[in-house]
Amino acid sequence: MLIETSRFGPVEVDDSRFIRFEQGILGFPSEKRYALIQTAEGSGFYWLQAVERADLAFVVCDPRLFVADYRAPIKSEELEQIGLSQPDGAQVFIVVNKVEDLLTGNLQGPLVVNVETRAAKQLVLSDKRYSTRHPLMRLPRMVAVASRSA
Repeated sequence: MLIETSRFGPVEVDDSRFIRFEQGILGFPSEKRYALIQTAEGSGFYWLQAVERADLAFVVCDPRLFVADYRAPIKSEELEQIGLSQPDGAQVFIVVNKVEDLLTGNLQGPLVVNVETRAAKQLVLSDKRYSTRHPLMRLPRMVAVASRSA
């Protein structure tokens, strides 16, 4: 399916890359359908692009790339809402933000996806070990180089 994005223009997305959030994502309850678009071959980062809004997309990643012991406590009723009985059928993502030269991740609001059906839900955790702006990595600073013509 061809979807419009504000960052990349029209993008062809395979049907297996669509995710449905029945209750939306915090702040965007009416946007239910998203496409998971890989940013680059071998990258752990993805764009979670709203299907109906070209201007709405989030950078997401697997939190365990940066926090090896991260575990999102998923209640059985939350699993049932996305059609799972066991958490091992789920993939967890976090929303990534850029603050100056630092990438942070929202560990308190993970996105849980049923790998089989691609039904998804955003959790809101009360675990104080996790924050909404957990530092993930510093980006290299770009240095401007001035050239002089002779």
